[in-house]
Parts: sequence; C-alpha cells; structure tokens
Amino acid sequence: MSNRHSEFRALHQPGNPFILVNVWDQGTAKMMAHLGAEALATSSGAHAYTIGKCDMGGVSRDQALAHAEMIVAATNLPVSGDFENGFSHDPDGVAETVRLSAEVGLSGICIEDTNLPDVAPYAFDLAVEKIKAAVAAARALPQDFVLVARADGMMNGQYGVDEAIRRLKAFKAAGADCLYAPMPPSLADLERICHEVDHPVNALTAGPFAKVSRAQYASAGVARISIGAALQRAVHGLLYQAGKDMLGAGDFSVLSKALPRDVVEGFLDAN
Repeated sequence: MSNRHSEFRALHQPGNPFILVNVWDQGTAKMMAHLGAEALATSSGAHAYTIGKCDMGGVSRDQALAHAEMIVAATNLPVSGDFENGFSHDPDGVAETVRLSAEVGLSGICIEDTNLPDVAPYAFDLAVEKIKAAVAAARALPQDFVLVARADGMMNGQYGVDEAIRRLKAFKAAGADCLYAPMPPSLADLERICHEVDHPVNALTAGPFAKVSRAQYASAGVARISIGAALQRAVHGLLYQAGKDMLGAGDFSVLSKALPRDVVEGFLDAN
C-alpha cells in the first residue's frame, strides 16, 4: 500500500506525462488496470452520474470517500480522488478532507477553486488559504500524498489564462505538488501555463483536447493527462444511442458490439 503512494508521486514528470484514467466502479478500475494503466482516479462527474446526480456539488464528502475506497480496493494501482472544492468552503474543512482521503487509501486528491454549487471561483486569497491548509494536512500524513491544486475558472468561463496562471503560481508557492487548469483556450495556452508555472501540470483530455496526442502533451510540458468524466460520458453516448435504437425502432444490432463474456471475465479474474 505505501509503495503505491510514492510510486504515484514519481510518475509526475513534466514532459513525460502518464495517463491518469478516471474510473467509476470496480469493474472499470479492473479493466483499465488490465489494459496497462499506471494510476487511476475517481471522477466527480462520473461518480455523480452513476447515482443519478449532477456534477459540481451533487455528491457529498461521505459519498465520495466511500466511492474512492471502493476504487482503491479494486486494484493495486495508486488512486487519486477528484474531490471538487474539498467539500468545504473553509480551510479547516479542506484539511479534514485530506486526512479522511488518506484514511481510505487515496494517494492524492484534487482541490479546485470553485465556490460550489455556484460556478464562480472563490476569492483569490481564500482559494490560496484553502490550498495552504490542504498542503499542511498532507505533509502531516504518515504516507506520501500528492496534493493537486486546480484553477477551474477557465473551464467555467469565469476568468482567463492570466488569472489562471496567477492562481496556479500562488498554489505552487503554497506547496501544491501538481497544478491543474482544465480546458485552456488552446494547446499553445496550455504550453504557456506549463512554462510559466514551472511545476508538474495536469491536463484534461476532453472536448477539443481529446484530439491532442500524448506526444503533443509531452511537447507542451504536461506531467499527467486525466480523462475526467469524458470516458464515462462516452459510455453514456453508447447507452443513449442503444436505448433509442431498441426502444424506438426495435433495433438491437448495437448489442452485437458487446465484449465477449470471456474477455470481460478475463480482466476481472486477473485483478
């Protein structure tokens, strides 16, 4: 258990990004491990969708912790928690989330600067204080723990690249291990972020960034690539179309694309 925490930190190499696969249950965790994933993560959106909730505040801390513990138990891979705003509006509450995250076996978590359930960001000073508290709690743990600080204002349409970089630099100064500003306007902006913050940076490969290759992310200076809820939404896309075909036209042909049972049970038995 302890080795996977230190192994997780070692994966964060700017210019040599690993793929952090966001999964949503033990089956998907085992499948991605079988296919060669080096590390896994929860996804707040994917988790919320599986219980009929919306992302950005739809899941409680207790629910997220129980879900994360289930993912951790599925494989021997390190797991990072997508823990929104730390499930608290104050620094002490975020510090408690860090401690509880370590207790369920997580190797790190992300903390974003969004004042959920609103899309507006926290004021700059409060956002920084929350990261300082999270870092202090992480450093007090008996295990290695990668604390990722997120500036989500670009993705949420609340501020631009300059403000994202200002916040990321402050989060770095506060001690964050990895920085994350999802969905900048362009790959060039992502490269600028990596260059200016000079610290491990996470990139989200979703939307237009799904067309960017790992080699391009590496060239931009990215240290890790996460999927977010995009993989789960891709599955939902298949489910949606299958449901329309079956319930509308009585067409079941999509089921012919199903994985054979022995393939599925093969990776389940392998973990």
